[in-house]
Order: sequence, then C-alpha cells, then structure tokens
Amino acid sequence: MSDFVENVQKWVTLDNQMKIINEKMKRARQLKSELVDKITKYACENELENKRIEITDGELRFYEKKEYQPITFTYVEECLGNIIQDKRQVEYIMNYLREHRNISVSKDIRRNYKNRSLSFS
Repeated sequence: MSDFVENVQKWVTLDNQMKIINEKMKRARQLKSELVDKITKYACENELENKRIEITDGELRFYEKKEYQPITFTYVEECLGNIIQDKRQVEYIMNYLREHRNISVSKDIRRNYKNRSLSFS
C-alpha cells in the first residue's frame, strides 16, 4: 500500500511539473508566432525573403509552408457528396468508415481540479 501512495504522490508531482512546462511552452509558442509575423512582415517589406540570416550556430531562411486541413469525417462526406450523387451511398460509406475504425483502449489516469474560485451553497 505504501508503494501505491508513493507512486500516486510521484504521479501528482510529475503532473504538476508537466502542467507548468506545458503552460510555458504554450506561451513560448505564442511569443514565437508573434515574432515570426513581425520578422516575416519586415522581410517582405524590405525584400529580404530570399536572403539568409547568419546566426552563431547556423542560419535562418524564409520559406512558405503549406498547412493542410485535417482529414475529418465531415471533409470526407463533403468530398464524397461532390462525386457521388446518391446520398444513400454516401451515407452507407460514411457509416461503414465510422463503424470499421480501429479502436485501441488503454488505462490512464485523469486529474480533475477542484474549483477553488467559486463556491455555491
């Protein structure tokens, strides 16, 4: 039983550390994104898009990246609706896809935080 309690305490400690790290990463990503916008805007306005910026351990280059939307059931259904006129066939295919997905089940722990700021009587 003491091992169980100790493992729970370690789990909570790690969960707390991961929460702090994730919050810092989220903020760092936001700041980096803002800087990317400012830097690329400046580069475009000053015709620097094809230039390389030397930094101590390498270089920075500007490029255009493509971001594809995720393939969702809604997207698949829309596309099928565009090429298959019979809505029943589209519905049949969508049901088949939903029902035949691989599902994996695993055990995990979920943490629920107490709401400390609100109290109701």
